[in-house]
Amino acid sequence: MEAAELIDIVSRNGIMMILHYVHLTEHGGEEFGEAMIIRGSLERLAPVMMTATPSFIGLLPLFLGAGQTGKEILYPLALVVFGGMVTSTLLDQLVTPALFYRFGHRN
Repeated sequence: MEAAELIDIVSRNGIMMILHYVHLTEHGGEEFGEAMIIRGSLERLAPVMMTATPSFIGLLPLFLGAGQTGKEILYPLALVVFGGMVTSTLLDQLVTPALFYRFGHRN
């Protein structure tokens, strides 16, 4: 996994979360508010984790093999991508809903 793939996954997850919020308000009968944001975030949590978990599992051998011969170059890459996936997944579940709640309401 390269940095471009990480950016692609993060961007797609954020876009899908916002589109799900919009779908809930336009077609799901939800009023814009905290309850809709929580419902939308919980409904998108499983797909986000299904995207991130295989990446976590795939990078785990490289991440845990820090001192092994031949992995001197792969370990820093695995560390950065693993950290990026964890951070982006957490931020996607915390920051995106907060920003949408603050700026997403149409008058």
